[in-house]
Amino acid sequence: MMNWIRERKQRHEHAARLLEVLIEQARSPAFYREYGVPDTMLGRYEMVCLHAYLLLRRLKLAGRQGYRLAQTLHDLIFDDLDIALREVGIGDMGIGKRIKKLARNLHGRISAYEGGLAAGDADMAAALRRNLYASVDPTESEVVAMIAYVRQARDAIDASDWEGLWNARLTFPDAAHVFHRKEGVA
Repeated sequence: MMNWIRERKQRHEHAARLLEVLIEQARSPAFYREYGVPDTMLGRYEMVCLHAYLLLRRLKLAGRQGYRLAQTLHDLIFDDLDIALREVGIGDMGIGKRIKKLARNLHGRISAYEGGLAAGDADMAAALRRNLYASVDPTESEVVAMIAYVRQARDAIDASDWEGLWNARLTFPDAAHVFHRKEGVA
């Protein structure tokens, strides 16, 4: 019994550190400055979804332990969203419905991004325009740069070993650097 409790506590601590890394990357100013992501609550939520997709995908590839860590991270993401919604004044009566909708949205994005990456750039661009860029009209170069970023981020996270994932020692690519390389500025 004590092992189960200790393992659960450790998993929660590791997932919390992963969430910090995820949130920090999703808040990178380059996404809002260079990539055309709207700097709004919705835009920030969409960036969290995109990075959650990348991280949850990799964790689930790590077997049973990875799947459990992914589930704990998923739960923490929505605990964090619950707190954020309460901070902007949404009352108890509306929180449950909104969290359920946000969870459905995340699962839809995961499916769209997974399918888009597998199918190719045109499908990924469509998935990004439908979700990440739903409230704005990004330039073609912003979308192309975002696709390049997503691919590089996926590759970087996929290269992480289990110990690096477990200890939140993973590195997302520098968003500004990816954008400027894609633009030929280097």
